[in-house]
Amino acid sequence: MSDENQLLTILMVDDDPDDRLLFKEACEEVRLRNPLDFLENGEQLVDYLKRRGNYADREGAPFPGIILLDLNMPLKDGREALEEIKADAELRHIPIIVLTTSKDEDDILSSYGLGASSYIVKPISLDRLMRVVNSIGEYWVQIVEVPTIEGQADNGDEDI
Repeated sequence: MSDENQLLTILMVDDDPDDRLLFKEACEEVRLRNPLDFLENGEQLVDYLKRRGNYADREGAPFPGIILLDLNMPLKDGREALEEIKADAELRHIPIIVLTTSKDEDDILSSYGLGASSYIVKPISLDRLMRVVNSIGEYWVQIVEVPTIEGQADNGDEDI
């Protein structure tokens, strides 16, 4: 369990800077105090979680408490990133909420099939986005217990 004073980090992965800004504003409006991190594509996300490339300095840092993941992004889309994360034993415990514009039934089914915890269609207005952010905050931050795992800090310390 996490320390009650430690707020879990919310990581949003979305290539649209306007969507990232709107999400940040919605979090501020509903007074969600959790730290926010932002990435622009699935390739950055996987590197961030695996502590490689530009994110090698995150070695030992806690993983995000939840990830909000867009599906349609350059380099590595959300589907590919979701599949790679859920196939990794060290990362699959992180709840991933797909937050995308797609209402396509195939996207919904494939996202859940790949291990998404939730699927939310992005609201168009700031007012509706604030309601979504508030609901995410209430459910994923206040109600649900998510594991707090330090990022690869315990590697190699297995009992003999």
